[in-house]
Amino acid sequence: MAESKNNLDMDRVPRHIAIIMDGNGRWATERHQPRSYGHQAGVEAVRRITSECVRLGVEHLTLYTFSTENWNRPADEISALMGLVLIALEDEIFMKHNVRFRVIGDTGRLPDDVRRKLRDTEAHTAGNTAMTMVVALSYSARWEMTQAVKNIIDEHGTRLQPADITEELLAEHMQTSFMPDPDLLIRTGGELRVSNFLLWQIAYSELYFCDTYWPDFDEDDLHDAIRSYQSRQRRFGKTEEQVEKEH
Repeated sequence: MAESKNNLDMDRVPRHIAIIMDGNGRWATERHQPRSYGHQAGVEAVRRITSECVRLGVEHLTLYTFSTENWNRPADEISALMGLVLIALEDEIFMKHNVRFRVIGDTGRLPDDVRRKLRDTEAHTAGNTAMTMVVALSYSARWEMTQAVKNIIDEHGTRLQPADITEELLAEHMQTSFMPDPDLLIRTGGELRVSNFLLWQIAYSELYFCDTYWPDFDEDDLHDAIRSYQSRQRRFGKTEEQVEKEH
């Protein structure tokens, strides 16, 4: 067993970590600052956690940045968030750490300048290989599943038979088809729900909730989440005895 100074089993680091980055607004409110101040601090947390995930050998990091439901927020907060997206995409963290950038979500609803920057960043980082950072932007799982069904019908039309509908077919038409399902889902901020995030993909993910607001979430918090993950036995429907025999 390979262990780091943080007492992590380096042979069992999750391949894919997904994070619901919650608590920016409450973090700012407690400091008597506008919510946008919390979102700015949240970008710093993204930099910290991205760097540490690369160091630990995580292959995919998916960040829930803006949900389709978030379009219902006040216009000034949405505008500030979109501006932060543009600033964050200028970050050298992608090239510095050899990180590939991908985006999932209903990007057609985003401002033109944001969509252009997303495309440019995806193209600019396409050759990076250390880790893939996936940003869920204007995303919801129900939207994604609905879109997958529409795409299947568009592709197959009346030729489609009931027997053709399989889990594999649906998974192939999900926006996340290019990566494995998350091993570990982390939610910060104290809420105990998944908020319409990767509902198909987290069927067997390990869930970890913490009270820490996202702007305060640091490397030690990440290690705590991974240690919790490593303490669990992943059975995927099998019995404990079956899993132990396999190992």
